[in-house]
Amino acid sequence: MIGVGNPTRGDDAAGLEVARRVRSVETHQQSSGSYELMDVWEGADEVIIVDAARSGAPAGTIHRFDAHDEPLPGGILATSTHSVGVMETIEMARHLGRLPERVVVYGIEVSSLTPGAGLSTVVEDAVSELVMEIDRA
Repeated sequence: MIGVGNPTRGDDAAGLEVARRVRSVETHQQSSGSYELMDVWEGADEVIIVDAARSGAPAGTIHRFDAHDEPLPGGILATSTHSVGVMETIEMARHLGRLPERVVVYGIEVSSLTPGAGLSTVVEDAVSELVMEIDRA
């Protein structure tokens, strides 16, 4: 499981926090979104990725996508404060034949990306919910 985010940008740290808390699978925290994600999942048959999302849905909404079969919908993970986002990395990996057999992407809808802030209450609740879901699977 790979949690992606920026630990100093409020709710953008949601993916990192999920990775920190999940106990049922091996996790990796990726503070810099980039094509390095392909190296992190190299050799894996299955990968779960969690990142912040901003689609216009209510803050704390958890989006789930099976990214192996089809491209992620545009604009969902567009909040990326990283140089290259998760969506771009998945599509590059697909093009290069480096996409694992199963790729599940979760996006947690953000409330605030304020520098220096912690997670908002609603996103904190979503993080807890997603951790339980991943640990039960």
